[in-house]
Amino acid sequence: MSFQLNSIALLQFKNYTNRSFLFPKKVVAICGKNGVGKTNILDAIHYLCFTKSYFSNSDAVNVQQGARGFRIDGSFEQNGHTESAACILRETGKKEFSVNGEPYDKFSKHIGRYPCVIIAPDDAVLITGGSEERRGFIDALISQLDPEYLKQLILYNKVLQQRNSFLKAAAEQGRMDESLLAVLDEQLIPAGNFIFNKRRTTLVSFLPRVKRMYTEIAQREESLSLFYESRLLEAGFEELLLAARQKDLALQRTTLGIHRDDISLQLGNQPFRNIASQGQRKSLLFALKLTELEVLAAEKKFTPILLLDDVFEKLDEDRISSLLSQVCIEKDGQVFITDTNKERIIQHMQAIGADIHLVEL
Repeated sequence: MSFQLNSIALLQFKNYTNRSFLFPKKVVAICGKNGVGKTNILDAIHYLCFTKSYFSNSDAVNVQQGARGFRIDGSFEQNGHTESAACILRETGKKEFSVNGEPYDKFSKHIGRYPCVIIAPDDAVLITGGSEERRGFIDALISQLDPEYLKQLILYNKVLQQRNSFLKAAAEQGRMDESLLAVLDEQLIPAGNFIFNKRRTTLVSFLPRVKRMYTEIAQREESLSLFYESRLLEAGFEELLLAARQKDLALQRTTLGIHRDDISLQLGNQPFRNIASQGQRKSLLFALKLTELEVLAAEKKFTPILLLDDVFEKLDEDRISSLLSQVCIEKDGQVFITDTNKERIIQHMQAIGADIHLVEL
């Protein structure tokens, strides 16, 4: 099966007033100086796949300066069948998303329809940052595979917010309504258990694949260890909530649950981020993202779109050749690559025999 984005049209989106781009080939190289809008094209593609920006939490910041809304249109093709997707931010701030003119009542229903993986410079926080970054990565992967997971995740976060507000109010008032807390726990526990079980079964196969991919990219064997960390591996969720009740009340928030899960990254017996070189960090980042691409491709029966933002600045020549050969030649998915240096990207692509479509900005 084949899947690709054939064209995109941007209206009042970031630095684009009204601009269209055609993508007739599987490998698209977007070249231009810094600040001309290379990454903005990738973010527009991300909008079409995830209904939101990869780089900012607010839609409003992506409206062109002086304008009051934006529109992104894309034409996708899958096995010869073409469909159109549109993301519109109205002047009122209301966002709309539709496929073939049919609007979604819930944006979450769109996730997974156009699978996509992005690798960007700031993704280093996946390795060096806190647990929230790694949870977000796993959630994005599983949500593209299982709509029920995303539904349970949205429910869990909503109830968690309500439980935290309740604990705060109870601490301020100096009394707690046990029956109301029990109702909140009854809603939180099934959603939490569903998410935990899905994460555990996914990571059992995912993490060893990441380790193999890391060895391929690094081109040598290293003592890398990856583990799923969750308190639910030790005890039932209900039991954990009961045990932590006094602590929760004192701190005015829910201290245990799947919202504290993490993936432990270790090199030898040390935390990976503390002792890994820049090269090792980049290798692990690419291993995580490319394994995500593989898992999505296996499940969907077609390769997702891969967005590579400014990767040439971050890797040495050998790693670049190995990476490009893998994503542009060995895999059959569509790849978008940004670079400031047109000659460099053409040279690399010629070296691996990739046929590219060049977009010059």
